[in-house]
Amino acid sequence: MDKILRINVGAEGGPKAVIEPVGRYATLGGRAMTSTVLWEEVPPDCDPRGPQNKLILAPGIMGGSVATTSGRLSVGCKSPLTGTIKESNAGGQAGHAIARLGYGAIILEGERKVDGLLKLVIDKDGATFAACDELKMLGNYEVAEKIKAEHGDKVVMLGIGPAGEQLLGNSSIAVTDKDFRPTRHAARGGPGAVMGSKGIKVIVIDTEGVSMRRAVDAKGFTEANRKLAKALQDSGYTGQALPAYGSAMLVELVNELGAFPALGARQGQWDESEKISGPTLVETEIERGGEGAATHGCHTGCIIRCSGTFRDKKGKFVTKQPEYETLWAHGGYCGISDLDSIAQMDRLDDDLGLDTIEMGCTIGVMMQAGELEMGDAEGAIALLEEVGRGSEKGKLIGSGAAAVAKHYGVDRAPVVKGQAMAAYDPRAMKGLGVTYATSPMGADHTAGNTLAHHLYMAEPIVPALATDEQWLVSAIEQINSAAIDSTGYCLFLSFAALDQPEAMQYLLESMSAFTGADYTGESFMEMGRSVLKKELDFNRRAGFTQQDDKLPDYVMNEPLAPHDAVFDVPEDQFKQVNDYIKESGSQS
Repeated sequence: MDKILRINVGAEGGPKAVIEPVGRYATLGGRAMTSTVLWEEVPPDCDPRGPQNKLILAPGIMGGSVATTSGRLSVGCKSPLTGTIKESNAGGQAGHAIARLGYGAIILEGERKVDGLLKLVIDKDGATFAACDELKMLGNYEVAEKIKAEHGDKVVMLGIGPAGEQLLGNSSIAVTDKDFRPTRHAARGGPGAVMGSKGIKVIVIDTEGVSMRRAVDAKGFTEANRKLAKALQDSGYTGQALPAYGSAMLVELVNELGAFPALGARQGQWDESEKISGPTLVETEIERGGEGAATHGCHTGCIIRCSGTFRDKKGKFVTKQPEYETLWAHGGYCGISDLDSIAQMDRLDDDLGLDTIEMGCTIGVMMQAGELEMGDAEGAIALLEEVGRGSEKGKLIGSGAAAVAKHYGVDRAPVVKGQAMAAYDPRAMKGLGVTYATSPMGADHTAGNTLAHHLYMAEPIVPALATDEQWLVSAIEQINSAAIDSTGYCLFLSFAALDQPEAMQYLLESMSAFTGADYTGESFMEMGRSVLKKELDFNRRAGFTQQDDKLPDYVMNEPLAPHDAVFDVPEDQFKQVNDYIKESGSQS
């Protein structure tokens, strides 16, 4: 990946595409690329929807290769939802496609000077633009069908739904999967609004005539990749549980832990969790003639295969298999245990271009406000449909949980820095609570998920309910996550390391053989540290201080059953996280 594609939508005479050498960004990929470009090129105090913000699409270091499970895509911008730096990570086919074309990044910049939507087509010869006003306010599924009719199903599509066109804070960017369905999303933090602010409705990536990237040391890479793939398949997590049940395997596990924030986060266990669990989901798929297991990888080359398909009672495709976060956000958090209703909301999220976590929490806040009853699936679906209509209520709903809580005067919004917390209650998983508070991204579980430490490790560094040393668990996981997000590998590889500890060594060997660089455990963690330092510095220059590293009051004041626990980790541990991240190396 030796070049960068810059798209200036506000250039004189119309949008302009410029291909330039990757230059000083040559060693970067994924989150390291997006956050470094933002740190160097975007004024931290800029308007997230304004001309100075940029949208960066970056495959990981291993993107475009045959490395197993390595096709993730990082999407970076200043977040319209949080005002912080943001990296949103997506599966689908785009990561590999962009890398195969040789691009380390595609950067959208400038401000569209005329009305009208654009389609951007990128292939081996460069980039072209076309007006596409006929796609205005269409959902991602309909747009995908139109793109397929024009360009065929071998291309990759990235698109924004009506939420992104309306520049809403909770808008996502859809990425097509192997079946050309818009089911994978860069969703957290509102990147769809930034793409919408550039006037781009859809990006088509055509890899005809290009090949997969080749390793510097082909023999060494083949052997290391083989060993990594075997470790993933031998793991009880990535080789058995995830392929069998998908991420829905976590429903009963987290519920048993007492960290499943149900019914508006008023209890940590839910007596209806079995109705939305992994086994129930798979049983439903079998009954309806679906795949019968979560055996659908979200992108080519994934052997974990944690995704699948969900069909209605007549056997018709509805959506991808709802993931754990969706089952919680639209399910447990809102008191809804009907899988068909949850699947319908998941489909609407994907079609309208909305983050499922943020949307579930937003609906839950509206339930607290009395706008609908807890457990009202029909009412929840109707609220989602308002976003597609572009009504004033829909615009409010699409602005996220914090905005809705402020509008209705609800004081229990589950948000940090304006972004909704995920499906793990910080009162029962205190290490993740530290991550929610201190992550540069706002409340982001993938920024440093401590679940593995609390639930799976035979000898955890610190138990989930303890108060001491939670900062260390969070800091280690934040550094590790930032590094993995830079590689293009899936974050679930970390699960394999729990019972196949050699898996991470095989990952490093694969990267070394493929790139020709020498990746060690130390240099890998230093890569993660470097990313986090830049992100924290960006936020500091944007006006954020340690006073913003705080959880909502209710998690500190309301005991959570069944443990009757509150989040009582001393705030000085938050500073320890930042000190640990900054303790070595440089930002370069």
